[in-house]
Amino acid sequence: MTTGQIVVGVNGSASSSAAVRWAVTEAQLRRVDLHVVVAYQWRIPGRSFTSRSELVHTAGEQVTAILDAAVSQARSIAADIRVWSSAVVGEPVPVLLEAAARADLLVVGGRGRGERGRMLSVVTSQAAAYAPCPVAVVRPHDREDKNMIVVGLDDTPDASTTAGAAFEEAALRPSSTLLAVTAVTMLPGSDLRTIRRARRHDLIELLAPWREKFPEIPVAVDVVRADAGAVLVEKSRRASLLVVGAGARTHFDAMRLGPIRLHLLHHADCPVLIAQTPD
Repeated sequence: MTTGQIVVGVNGSASSSAAVRWAVTEAQLRRVDLHVVVAYQWRIPGRSFTSRSELVHTAGEQVTAILDAAVSQARSIAADIRVWSSAVVGEPVPVLLEAAARADLLVVGGRGRGERGRMLSVVTSQAAAYAPCPVAVVRPHDREDKNMIVVGLDDTPDASTTAGAAFEEAALRPSSTLLAVTAVTMLPGSDLRTIRRARRHDLIELLAPWREKFPEIPVAVDVVRADAGAVLVEKSRRASLLVVGAGARTHFDAMRLGPIRLHLLHHADCPVLIAQTPD
């Protein structure tokens, strides 16, 4: 059950700061609350303490500093949004998943504290794979100054849900356009022109109900013969948001998101929204 809130996980990193910035803007657009969450444990790697009280005091100071900074950042961006925070003892992934059970959207940074480069953190990939609601992954380098939203669509049953999420995000942002992209593969003896024509027809039919609901949003359709991950990364360079479906949702970690979504979370040049219906 959702309660009109966005949850953002923070850890004091530049990546979590970027996540807060994106999350509070999204909360402002949706007119919902923002819940800032930090998970912590009663241990600090590389530090030793003479007593438990010293450990508790030091850990508490660090957690308070992280939360205060995140809340102050959020309120400085959107003073009209209700922002509240929670510090929860536990491993980050279970803590975030528990908070997300009552959320409309979970927002996480792409890297952990102290991590460098473009590689995705383990916490982020697991949160994205198992969250019971849509998940947005944001990193410090992500570009958000464009007015185009890209949605990657395939022929799976959840494609309409993915398209709907993209249209709803575009509707929140004035002057946004929507680009629907699908990749086709060639079988021996098949005709590319025929396949592209058929897939384009299917895509237009899939989008038709959403275009009727959101007639003000300009929509373009692109059917390409290319690797889906590579083409969506290329399209993300001109986008403010990339929307994709949730995938198979199997019980196996390695297959939960699938290689294409993992590739996008590692390499996309804009925030990535994994759309799904909240459980």
